[in-house]
Amino acid sequence: MSIIQQQHVIVTGASSGVGLYATEALIQQGWHVVMACRDLQKTMRVASQLQLNPTQFSIMKLDLGSLQSVREFVKDFESKGFPLHALLNNAASYQPRLKTPARSPEGFELSVATNHLGHFLLSRLLMPLLIQTQTSEQESNPNFQSRLVTLGTVTANSEEFGGKVPIPAPADLGDLAGLEHGFLDPIAMIDGKTFKAGKAYKDSKLCNMIISREMHRRYHDSTGIIFSTVYPGCVADTALFRDTPKAFQTIFPWFQKNITKGYVTQTLAGQRVTQVVVDKDFSSSGVHWSWGNRQVPGRQAFAQPLSAKATQLTMGIRLWELSNKLVGMAD
Repeated sequence: MSIIQQQHVIVTGASSGVGLYATEALIQQGWHVVMACRDLQKTMRVASQLQLNPTQFSIMKLDLGSLQSVREFVKDFESKGFPLHALLNNAASYQPRLKTPARSPEGFELSVATNHLGHFLLSRLLMPLLIQTQTSEQESNPNFQSRLVTLGTVTANSEEFGGKVPIPAPADLGDLAGLEHGFLDPIAMIDGKTFKAGKAYKDSKLCNMIISREMHRRYHDSTGIIFSTVYPGCVADTALFRDTPKAFQTIFPWFQKNITKGYVTQTLAGQRVTQVVVDKDFSSSGVHWSWGNRQVPGRQAFAQPLSAKATQLTMGIRLWELSNKLVGMAD
């Protein structure tokens, strides 16, 4: 089978953690994975260490914190002539120890720029190709549906215990005042309030879940594309936590394994995310998939209810409009 004939999926942040092990599992399913990453040398090194089949992956430069990099990535991907059967928005920036905000090249607070705005622009720009691939595939397989899957988190869903933890504060976008006022210095929070690095991350992930629902509302009925988010369990030893204190990096995995029972390995998390990308059992759109906070052997995934913060129609519409403006897209 030629590279063009394979099913193609883009995985952001594929050089470590869930993204890397989802890449491995997707390749095992026969897919061609475009590993979209900032550090190309690191990505090649880890791909070699996992002995990934070099005919089943490509490595492309993508820095989600830079809107220019996102646009360049999409142009480069389109130039290769690959189809796009699925997009997995996995990458995330989490820097909880920052006292002052890091900024993207465009001047936006970096975790929101990377986790939300970068993925938002990427998804918007790749939507025509997802639709095109779906139309082409359905000529021979009427049941085929392209998928856009985004990693969510329990800490941004106040319907669950993890989303209620007030350290440093629960996710809350307020009335989007920070975005309304341009989200540039000195503004660093979506709600326009004082900068809290950990909350900025939670807020960005809440945006991911809101936008997935809004994409479902705008596109699913007319295109058939499946939009979903997924929480595969607490991958407590992933590189996402590399900027946390060393003591936390030791204690947190132990706590999740022995106290909360929420811990899952990076390999299992990658396999679960892959199921959401490829399996027919996950063909419902507008769903947040979860295996629960406490891991139970043999438990099947289920549709986890999301909070009103994540599902309010007016919030989704306004977040979409403001995000469009910030990334320079027309509606």
